[in-house]
Amino acid sequence: MSSSPAPAPARTLVIKTTSGLDRPEAANQALTVAAAAVASGVEVSLWLTGESAWFAVPGRADELTLDHAAPASDLLEAVLAAGTVTLCTQCAARREITADDVLPEVRIAGAAVFTEEVLRPGAQALVY
Repeated sequence: MSSSPAPAPARTLVIKTTSGLDRPEAANQALTVAAAAVASGVEVSLWLTGESAWFAVPGRADELTLDHAAPASDLLEAVLAAGTVTLCTQCAARREITADDVLPEVRIAGAAVFTEEVLRPGAQALVY
């Protein structure tokens, strides 16, 4: 009796951005890719680290404007609606951002959770 091969694990996309208003093109690219992946039905986990940590705070993504690009707040909203958005624990602490300061859908987690996500079978990690 032959056995069928095990189904391939679902593909997931883990996107880590360290860019915020300091590098608007890189920040918008990360958000654009995350939103496009969510729209395509891909499981997405977006990590806000470094200066992108500020995007976890209500209204702060509105500050990122870039010609010929979708508004950052719209892109973040799309990811929040169908994906996971995580604020780096240390990045939040360095900026004195607490759980009370962030959008309700944003979780705060650290390197151990990020490592777990990127090492899952079928995971693809991108860093901006």
